[in-house]
Amino acid sequence: MSRIETGTEKLLAEVVDGVARVTFNNPAKRNALSFEIRAALPKLLQSLQDDPAVRVVVMTGAGSEAFVSGADISEFGQQRTSPESRAEYDRQGTDSFRAWATLDKPVIAMIRGFCIGGGLITALQADIRIASEDAQFGVPAARLGLGYGFGGVEMLAQVVGASWAAEILFSARRLGAAEALAIGLVNRVVAGEKLESEVTELARSIRDNAPLTVAACKAALRELRRDPAKRDLARVNAQVEACFRSEDYKEGQRAFLEKRRPRFTGS
Repeated sequence: MSRIETGTEKLLAEVVDGVARVTFNNPAKRNALSFEIRAALPKLLQSLQDDPAVRVVVMTGAGSEAFVSGADISEFGQQRTSPESRAEYDRQGTDSFRAWATLDKPVIAMIRGFCIGGGLITALQADIRIASEDAQFGVPAARLGLGYGFGGVEMLAQVVGASWAAEILFSARRLGAAEALAIGLVNRVVAGEKLESEVTELARSIRDNAPLTVAACKAALRELRRDPAKRDLARVNAQVEACFRSEDYKEGQRAFLEKRRPRFTGS
């Protein structure tokens, strides 16, 4: 196991056997996204992107009460009031969005308890979301009177559709895990005591697959969410071609013929 220094104890990261685990560690505030966490996140994500040993990223919240309960509202008076402070706050959000958008590794969100507001937007950055039965989801912006940016609205609507996004945003109500599953907000819901094992099993199965193939699939899924006129299909096609030219492609065929598990290297 190797621990990654993030610059704050409120954001923890470690890598074990190719699986990186990112933990939002602010349990006293139900893992609310503090200034420290938001400032440290882009650098951490870039570190994970640059590390060839990392094949999968799992993100979760410390403790059992929350994944992330939202932004740290106690900081709003200082950071989201004046035009200047709001601009800096929004810049941090843009930096985080950009860092998530450039992370080519598959990401799984392991969600317990509250996944609210900024926590839900954070979970939407994951490719796969697995929740415990006690998970709760929502966006309380309409109860706080704050403006909700286009990026967050777009991300939510891309996952659940415009009508469900409208209900979630307009009503500001909380959805239970079963309802979140029904509208496609999460991939699956499991008993709390099984959450860790199910996510670990999935992460390891992805880790053991061909990294170039997984990266090409993630690139295609990312382009699918863009305006068709702005899709970089040449990049996706180049990644697909790289798979066919790789040693992993040869290894996959050998392993199939020899009836054994393949040993992929990402080359």
